Amino acid sequence: MSTSNTIGYLLQHLSTALARQSEEILQEKLGLGFSQFKILMALQWNPTTQQRQIADSLGQTEASVSRQIKIMHDKDLLKTEVSQGNRREHITTPTRKGAELTEKALVTLNNYHAPMFELLTGEQKQQLLETLQIMHEFACQPSKSGA
Repeated sequence: MSTSNTIGYLLQHLSTALARQSEEILQEKLGLGFSQFKILMALQWNPTTQQRQIADSLGQTEASVSRQIKIMHDKDLLKTEVSQGNRREHITTPTRKGAELTEKALVTLNNYHAPMFELLTGEQKQQLLETLQIMHEFACQPSKSGA
């Protein structure tokens, strides 16, 4: 069996291609980087998440996430407030502008990738979704030592 026909290779190659395309389309249409989009999404899902958690969930370094958050602060896409419960804790959330840009980015990506999904039947889409959810859950588990 050719390496290019293995599930792992195809998933990795597809992931890389989709990330590159997403970066290009978001930059071209909205002036937003794909990493910035993923950070905005993470903050919308869980506004109290810390930078370290965002970095871990996105597979980026904490320094990289911190740089992107600074850029997004400068663009008025994020705001940071001191937590009322713990003065040393800072809560970063999308601004209204950031939330609106995130929604535009979702629509832009969905529209861009729609022709690829139109190649699949409804049943294939459902099977793909279920399979990806199982794989995502497995891949996002904390790594076990010695594995």
